[in-house]
Amino acid sequence: MADTDGPGAALDVPPLAKELGARFDDAGHELYLVGGTVRDQLLGRPSRDWDFCTSAPPRETTSILRGWAERQYLVGVRFGTVGALKDGHLLEITTFREEVYAEEHRKPAVTFGDDVETDLARRDFTINAMAIRLPDGGFVDPYEGVKALAARALDTPLDPEVSFGDDPLRMVRAARFVAQLGVTPASRVLDAMSAMAARLDIVSAERIRDELDRLLVADAAADGLAMLVASGLADRFLPELPALRLEQDPVHHHTDVLQHTYAVVAGTEPRLRLRLAALLHDIGKPATRKYSTDGVSFHHHEVVGARMARDRLTALRYPSATVDEVCRLIELHLRFHGYGEGWTDAAVRRYVRDAGPLLDDLNQLTRADVTTRNPKRAEAFRRLQDELEDRIAVLAEQENLEAMRPPIDGQAVMAHLGIDPGPLVGEALAMLMERRLDDGPMTEDEAFAALDAWAAARDAGDA
Repeated sequence: MADTDGPGAALDVPPLAKELGARFDDAGHELYLVGGTVRDQLLGRPSRDWDFCTSAPPRETTSILRGWAERQYLVGVRFGTVGALKDGHLLEITTFREEVYAEEHRKPAVTFGDDVETDLARRDFTINAMAIRLPDGGFVDPYEGVKALAARALDTPLDPEVSFGDDPLRMVRAARFVAQLGVTPASRVLDAMSAMAARLDIVSAERIRDELDRLLVADAAADGLAMLVASGLADRFLPELPALRLEQDPVHHHTDVLQHTYAVVAGTEPRLRLRLAALLHDIGKPATRKYSTDGVSFHHHEVVGARMARDRLTALRYPSATVDEVCRLIELHLRFHGYGEGWTDAAVRRYVRDAGPLLDDLNQLTRADVTTRNPKRAEAFRRLQDELEDRIAVLAEQENLEAMRPPIDGQAVMAHLGIDPGPLVGEALAMLMERRLDDGPMTEDEAFAALDAWAAARDAGDA
C-alpha cells in the first residue's frame, strides 16, 4: 500500500486528474479524487475509471468539461453526477451531496452538500471515505480510512444504521468487499446488516445483481457469499442459497450442501457465467430430497435446479442469453458421472454436441463439483475426467467436433427425395445427425444412401 503521512500528506496523482483539477480550480470550484479510486491507488491497483466529487453543481461541471472531454454522459445528472470520457478514462464527477432513501422508495433523494468532509461522511465505508484534493494532491482522510485499509478492516464513517439507511445496497457491497479485498467487517457492521436486511427489499434487482456479479468473480467469493447467508441478506434476493444449509449431502460428505456450494464456487475460474452455474448448480436438492433404506438421494435435482435457476436469474434481471447458458450448465453438470460406466465414441460426441460452446465451462464445473474428502475417490474422478477430455481432444482432431453436422443440408434432402419444405425435411436431417453422432464423419454418398434407406423404411411403415 502506498505510504501517506496523514491528512496533510500529498499523494502522486495522474497528470490527467491534475489537469482536470486545474480546470475546476480556475473556475473557482474544488475537485477531489474520491472513493474507490483513492482506495485502489493506495493499494497499487490502477484503474481507468475515476470518481471525483466537486463543489460545482452539475450545470457548471458540464461547462468546465466542454471542449476538454471527448464525450459527456448526463444519465446520472439528476443525482448530481456528470460522466465524461477523456483519453480512454471514464470519469464520474459528482457534486458534494448527501443521499438518503425514502422509507419505501427505490430511488435516492439527493441533497447537495457544501464541503468534502460532509460528502465523505455519507460514503459507504471508511476505506472509501478518503479524497485527494486536486490539483495539489492534498490527502483528506477524516475517518482514518488509511488505517482501516492497512488493517483490512471494514467499518462505516457514521453509524452503520445511517450508512445502510442512506442506501441499503451497501450491505451487499460489504460482502463484495469481503470477497474482493479480504477485509473483516466490524461487529457493528455485521449487527446492522442482520437487523436491517429487510431494507434491501426497496433496492432494485438490477443494482443487487450488479453487486452480486462483482462479488462472484472476486478471489474470495465464497467468503462474501457466506456473509450474505449469515447476515440474512441472501434470504431477501437469493433464498435458494441459505436453503442448502439444511440438506445433508451423502456424496460429497460435507456438513451440508451449502458448504459444498462454496467449495465449488471457489474451485472455478472467476468468470461470471461459470461462477453463477457453480453457485446455483445444486439448488434443486431441497425439492428433490428423498429418503430410503439406502439413505438420502436427490434424483433429477439438476433438472429441477435448472428451472429454479431460470426463475431466480430472471427475477434478478439477468440477460436472457446468460440465463440460458447458466441453466444449460446446471442441466448438464451430472452428465459426466455416467462416464465411469463406459462411453462409446458416439456418447462422447453427444456430450460435446449437447455442451456446444459451453464445453470448457462444463468440464471445469464438473471438476470443481468433486469436493469429496476421500483422496482415492477424488483421484478416481480426476483420472476419469482426464480420460474424457483426452478422448474429446482425439476425436476433435479426427472429426472437427465443433462443426459436427451431416455433409448435406435441407436443400439437398429436398432435391434428392423430391419433397417440399416441411416437417419431413427436419426429420430427415435429424436422422442424418444421429447417424453422424453414432458413426462419425460420413461422405455425401454415404449420407444419400442413408437417406434412401430411411425413406424406404418410412414408406414401408406407411404402407
